[in-house]
Amino acid sequence: MPVPFEAVLHMGMVVVMFGVAGTGFNLARRTVNDGKPARHSLDDWERMMMSRDERLTGSFRGQAANPTAPKEFATNSVWNTEKIQ
Repeated sequence: MPVPFEAVLHMGMVVVMFGVAGTGFNLARRTVNDGKPARHSLDDWERMMMSRDERLTGSFRGQAANPTAPKEFATNSVWNTEKIQ
C-alpha cells in the first residue's frame, strides 16, 4: 500500500528533527568530554584513574604525559579531611 504524498512532507520533518536532536546530543556529549567519545562500562579502576587525571590536569578527560606530578598534587587528595582544632 503506497504512502500518500501528503505524508512525505510531515515524515521528512520528523526525520530531520530526529537528526537535529541526535546531532545536538552528540555535540553536547563530545563538548563535555573534551571532544572525545563518551566512555561506557566503566569499572572502579577506570573511575579512580579518571579522578586522578582530573586532579592532575584539571580536565575531566585530560591526561598528563609528564612523568612527575605538579607540586599541588601532593596536597590535592581525593580523601576528605577535617580540620584538627
